[in-house]
Amino acid sequence: MLGFLQFMNDFVYLYPLLMSFVWMIGALIFHYRLERKIKLPPPLKEYPFFSILIPCHNEEGQIEETVAKLMELDYPNYEVITVDDGSTDRTASILHELSEKYERVRVVYLRENQGKGAALNMGCLISGGDFILTIDADALLDPKALKWMAWHFYIFPRVGAVTGNPRVLNRTTLLGKIQTGEYASIIGLIKRTQRILGKVLTVSGVIAAFRKQALLSVGLWDTDMVTEDIDITWKLEKDFWDVRFEPRAICWVRTPETIKGLWRQRLRWAQGGIEVLRKHYDIWQNWKQRRLWPVYVEYVFSIFWAYSFWTLIILWMLQEILDLNLPIRFLPPIPPRWTGSTLALTCVAMFAVSVYVDNVYEKKFFRYLFWVIWYPFIYWMINALTVTVAVPKALLKKKGAKAVWESPDRGFDKLKL
Repeated sequence: MLGFLQFMNDFVYLYPLLMSFVWMIGALIFHYRLERKIKLPPPLKEYPFFSILIPCHNEEGQIEETVAKLMELDYPNYEVITVDDGSTDRTASILHELSEKYERVRVVYLRENQGKGAALNMGCLISGGDFILTIDADALLDPKALKWMAWHFYIFPRVGAVTGNPRVLNRTTLLGKIQTGEYASIIGLIKRTQRILGKVLTVSGVIAAFRKQALLSVGLWDTDMVTEDIDITWKLEKDFWDVRFEPRAICWVRTPETIKGLWRQRLRWAQGGIEVLRKHYDIWQNWKQRRLWPVYVEYVFSIFWAYSFWTLIILWMLQEILDLNLPIRFLPPIPPRWTGSTLALTCVAMFAVSVYVDNVYEKKFFRYLFWVIWYPFIYWMINALTVTVAVPKALLKKKGAKAVWESPDRGFDKLKL
């Protein structure tokens, strides 16, 4: 027992440290091998037709701007299909006006809120393109994003999905500034590393492109998953489709700027990840799926880390506050000593790597370096909290129940790109 407690004590600090270095090394390899030399989208003899799907639920505040931005795409062949999923605000009427204003826009109306997965399925089934691009209703797509994604499908027939590079648009609060650093220094580095390792395990729900044939081969999106983006990625990977990350396909997105909004978002992410583990455990029964085994194990490690973190806090409180004489000396999780300082410096190093690989996409990105010092205290603690709460929610969730959605926190200000 004493040895296990000591292992848990060390694991809480060493796991984030190890993963941080893995992400930095993987991102640098990706940058030098696949990213830095290509400055413009490769020209194609023929540009395949894309159907852009936008599922909507109570999006009256941003859908008009999103669709207008799509009309500026530097791409010749595409249509826009908006799916109103039982909105109770003015979303449906705004979509109708947009369909009359723009020839490329079509609208599908669902009477009841059936969830994002159901909305995507409906849009995909009526789409005219052999390739699908899904974006959120508040996402602002870079004009060249579609060209950057299209060439992967055109040249490589086994590419089933390509995920783009979400960038934070709203940065008016501390949370917004922190997430600006997080999206680059964590999410961007993770995606690059996963691509180098050959398994991108989550296409972004904000921006992702698919080969329709691949979607149909795995039965489209499941409607009972809280995070349909994680689930569809695993389904494609299990069916041996190639899933890629394209950092030059930029998409600007609004992130939560309140603690409540951030909590709801991260709890949904955590629950969705655990639901995927629960659903796809059958990979251990198939030797052909062995390349997914390390990723599954890493997911499990992240859950163990969250529970270890809170166990460590409780033991430290018993040790320090109640002055109990425990068999080993636990390091204080808050505030940290040299271990926490090491993690903080590592996070700064991660941000420096992200600045190096991402500066071509955002020239003034370095000014957010200051805010990354808060990153360990907010991200890791919220991650530990959400995972701890999400595990019982995911395990006790009734199978087959539709994952309907609520309007997310879009930030305080309506910002334009």
